[in-house]
Amino acid sequence: MSAEFADAAVAADDRTARGGAGRPAGPASGGGFHLAAGRAADGPYALDVSPEKAGWGHSSLRILELPPGGHHSFATGGSEWIVLPLSGGCTVRTHDAEAAADGGGTFELAGRESVFSGVTDFAYVPRDARVRIDSRAGGRFALTGARCERRLPARHGAACDVPVELRGTGTCSRQVNNFGAAGVFECDRLIAVEVLTPGGNWSSYPPHKHDECRPGEESELEEIYYFEIAAAHGTAGLGYQRVTPSGHGRGTDVLAEVRTGDAVLIPDGWHGPSIAAPGHDMYYLNVMAGPGEKREWLICDHPDHGWIRATWPQQPVDPRLPLYQAPAGDPR
Repeated sequence: MSAEFADAAVAADDRTARGGAGRPAGPASGGGFHLAAGRAADGPYALDVSPEKAGWGHSSLRILELPPGGHHSFATGGSEWIVLPLSGGCTVRTHDAEAAADGGGTFELAGRESVFSGVTDFAYVPRDARVRIDSRAGGRFALTGARCERRLPARHGAACDVPVELRGTGTCSRQVNNFGAAGVFECDRLIAVEVLTPGGNWSSYPPHKHDECRPGEESELEEIYYFEIAAAHGTAGLGYQRVTPSGHGRGTDVLAEVRTGDAVLIPDGWHGPSIAAPGHDMYYLNVMAGPGEKREWLICDHPDHGWIRATWPQQPVDPRLPLYQAPAGDPR
C-alpha cells in the first residue's frame, strides 16, 4: 500500500474513531485498504486509484464529477478504459489519428439518473489515446481501467446488450449487471461488473478469492469495490465489507463500514460478505485485472462457507429483484 493511501487511511481511521464527518465510531478501515469518500481524491477525480497508488500491477478506477457544461480530457497511457455513467449522460471522444483508424470517434452516452434506476450504456477507449468527456447536464462517471498489451478498437456498449444476472437466493439474492464481464464485452485485461444488493441482504457471499493462478480453477485478479448506498426516509445508507487473509499476498484484513463514495482495495484474500443495511439498497462497482494469459473470472469459495450454495435451490430469489432490467432496443 502506497504512503499516500496509507496516510489517507490513517485520516479516515481518526475520523471514524471521533465519529466525525457524519460517521459514527466504528471499525477501523483495515490497514489502508478502505478508502473513505474523499480520502483518495486527486484533482478532478473524487476517487483516483491507480496501480502506482494501490501498489499493484493492473487495476485502476477514477470517479469523475462534472458540472453542467463541464468537460475533462485525459490520456489513456498504457491502460484500456471503460467510461461508465453513474448519473447523467455524456459525450466521449477519442482524439488521436490511430484511434480513429481503429474505429474510434465520438460516442453519445444516454446514461441514467442513478445506479439504482437502470442499466446504462458505456464507451470503451483503448490504450495510447487521448479522450475527452463532455456533459451538457453534468453527472458522475466511473472510469474503470486496466494496464494492457493489446490495443483494441474504441467502441460503444449499448445498454440493451448488458446481461442482467440474478445470483443467489433468499437473503443472498443480488443482481449483477455484466457490462464488462469476461465473455460478454471484449477487453484485453479489464473485467468490470455492477452488483445491486437489496437492503438486508448479503452479497459477495459465500466469501471467495481469486489471488492465485491455478489454470481452470482460479485466476489471479486485483479488485476494487466502489460503493453507493441508497438513502431512505431522509437518512444516508450504510453497509459493511469484509475481507479476510487467505494465506497469499499481503494478508489483507478489512472490516469496513462503507457509505456512498467509499472504495475497498482487494489485492488478495477472501472477500465477502458485502452487507446491505435493512432499508438501504447497496450498489458496488467491481473492477478487476491481473497478470494471467487468459481474461477470465475464476473463483474459489471459502471452505468454511461454500456449503451455503447447496441451500439456494430450496429458496426463492428475493422478489425485489431484479431492481430493473436492461432496456429493449437495437444497439447503436
